[in-house]
Amino acid sequence: MTTTRPAGCSVFLVEDEVMIRMMVADMLEELGHSVAAEAGDINEAVKLAQSTDFDLAILDVNVNGKVITPVAELINARHRPFIFATGYGSSGLPEEYRDRPALQKPFQLETLAQMINNTLKERAGLGLRRPVRHHAPTGSARSDRPMTSCSG
Repeated sequence: MTTTRPAGCSVFLVEDEVMIRMMVADMLEELGHSVAAEAGDINEAVKLAQSTDFDLAILDVNVNGKVITPVAELINARHRPFIFATGYGSSGLPEEYRDRPALQKPFQLETLAQMINNTLKERAGLGLRRPVRHHAPTGSARSDRPMTSCSG
């Protein structure tokens, strides 16, 4: 096999700094993933976490001075994997989620790719895959895509 990373994951991205959010979105696209939704504040992130279909979330820990915990709880309740992004190290993570993967900002493309791969492999190992749907033709709506294309 020539490919070692999952292809075509849809990612929910929460980051309050617009330039960082744009940079991460570009990195995700370069890795072959798509951004399902973006949020720059907690209230918007809560709404999107409840209503958006995504395979994985990347969550800034501190969003405009507010801790991301309410959003992480919603995503966790939906059984979706998530990765924290923080400039504060693991001590800056919400205490109840210190066992979750965390990217130390700033991070490189390779680090992001590895973190996504590891998170999805771990999720697949726990048997947390979403139900498999039939493959949709190229160019069809994202929601028709099976989770297995992103679960490693």
